[in-house]
Amino acid sequence: MNPRRVAFASFIGNAIELYDFFLYGMAAALVFGEVFFPDLSPLNATLAAFSTHAVAFLARPIGSVPVGHFGDRVGRKSVLVASLLLMGLSTALVGLLPGYATLGDWAPVLLVLLRLLQGLGIGGEWGGAVLLAVEHAPRGRRGLYAAFPQLGPPVGFAAATGVFWLLSSSLDDAAFTSWGWRVPFLLSFLLVAVGLVVRLKISETPVFARAVAQREASRAPVTELIRRHPRELLLGAGAMAVVYGLFYTSMTYGLSYTTTTLGVERDTMLALSLVACLFLAAGIWVAATRSDRQGRRRLILAGCGLATVWGLLLFPLLDTERPALIALALGGALFCVGVASGPMGAFLPELFHARVRYSGAALSYNLGGVLGGGLSPLVIPRLQTGLGSVSIGCYLSALAVLSLSCVLALPETRERELV
Repeated sequence: MNPRRVAFASFIGNAIELYDFFLYGMAAALVFGEVFFPDLSPLNATLAAFSTHAVAFLARPIGSVPVGHFGDRVGRKSVLVASLLLMGLSTALVGLLPGYATLGDWAPVLLVLLRLLQGLGIGGEWGGAVLLAVEHAPRGRRGLYAAFPQLGPPVGFAAATGVFWLLSSSLDDAAFTSWGWRVPFLLSFLLVAVGLVVRLKISETPVFARAVAQREASRAPVTELIRRHPRELLLGAGAMAVVYGLFYTSMTYGLSYTTTTLGVERDTMLALSLVACLFLAAGIWVAATRSDRQGRRRLILAGCGLATVWGLLLFPLLDTERPALIALALGGALFCVGVASGPMGAFLPELFHARVRYSGAALSYNLGGVLGGGLSPLVIPRLQTGLGSVSIGCYLSALAVLSLSCVLALPETRERELV
């Protein structure tokens, strides 16, 4: 099958699933506290909403275990179709879920359950999407082809932000809180259908097909991964920590902080978030494509180094309440995320043998999500309340140093054969 067609298909599927995933974070920042936790104080409602948001990050590595197992045993394509269905349908059902005023305590319970299903569904999405691109790519161009699924997150985030922005700007607060926020979730029914059409038309990767033909598929991929590749697994997870931490701090907690604590208009912040997506896409594309010539490791280290500095600047710039400086804060943060994450689409799969590649890439990616994306929205509001913005900068810089140290301990993979 044409590798470019596969790369495009992996981009479309990943963008759709990440659209679904990011919707929840935006709704948690903007309305879930009021809709599902109305009896709590504003701070506790925010913490409760972000706690449900964090559930998916805990579920992601759990979901990546069976997904990785079947992805390494049965094939990449079939598992990706299943993950798209689970993710899309659980997202759409959030849009149908009544709030606390109707269901009482059952409303947040069901919300957590649907977020858990989202996390299980997304657990194997990234690993499978990048494997489709990388295992179809010609040698020497894996970074380029992996850039396409890596562009799924900024496009998915931009789509989620754009839909929220259109609804927020066209509806009054009462209508937006009552029903407007549900529309982006319900659109997932349509997107699932589109994603299924695209994914059902792609072929299995030649690398996996060769492994099956040579009887090299592992009987227990996750067990083999933990036994033979624990170092790559844990260091790969650590390398991803700053990507998740800086992204969700700036784009999820940052959205809540600026609109509730600082009083910046919601429409303004959503528009600035859309601008920031351009910086994320630019960072991903530049770093991913250059990694074929300059190496994955060097560019990821550059992204971690930039994030170490920008973590200290993010909240002082947000605290100015000036739209231009807020745009600089968010755009700079997402550019750092893009540079650090762009080469990861090729780097993490290249760390592992085909027998355990799906499991290794998916599990390391999602364990990094627990460390960076799951904990950060819970820790940072408390840091902000107790110690102020400076403490958040120190936290983000510490995450960046952790990721930088993990990448330094890993080898360069650009010249490796995919076997």
